[in-house]
Amino acid sequence: MARYTGADCRRCRREKMKLFLKGSKCEGPKCPIEIRPYPPGEHGRGRSKDSEYLLQLREKQKAKRVYGVLEKQFRGYYTEANRQQGKTGDVLLQILESRLDNVIYRAGFAKSRDMARQVVRHGHVIVNGRKVDIPSFRVTDNDIISIREKSLEMTPFVIARAEAGSRPVPAWIEVLSSQMRILVHSLPARAVIDTPVQEQLIVELYSK
Repeated sequence: MARYTGADCRRCRREKMKLFLKGSKCEGPKCPIEIRPYPPGEHGRGRSKDSEYLLQLREKQKAKRVYGVLEKQFRGYYTEANRQQGKTGDVLLQILESRLDNVIYRAGFAKSRDMARQVVRHGHVIVNGRKVDIPSFRVTDNDIISIREKSLEMTPFVIARAEAGSRPVPAWIEVLSSQMRILVHSLPARAVIDTPVQEQLIVELYSK
């Protein structure tokens, strides 16, 4: 399975903003973007003004990196969103938010989306009573997501329970930290998705 194996912090520097790919490290003074807030590479400090195309490309790259999706899969999500009713950009973000690994991260059961993907792949997650080990699995209204009973006493989940409430939880899900359970009330509208992405630029890029 293809996946990115380079430095996460390099991706944040390329986008000139924190993408919170490394969990707690991103919130501390050791975050590389705090020390070097410019793109990586020999010419990172002196790059010229971005063109319209480059701005659109950067928004697409930013969204891919935030959610940990590679190009082929991201393009498939865009194609699906373009076929559905509503604004394509809004539907695209809703699809990305409804991924199981993102929901685990949003609920505070993992420090980062990378960690959430690992939690899912290792078989620790139950959806509606069935084990699901596919990070891209899409949740729907009224789904019940929980951590497998045999996994509850593992260190990451003990820490997650202890730190419950330290991170804001979006209104479209309800987290029962004591039971390590998530209730999906509905899929999120664009207004409640706080991902710092200008989705219209992504639509313009793919519409060319």
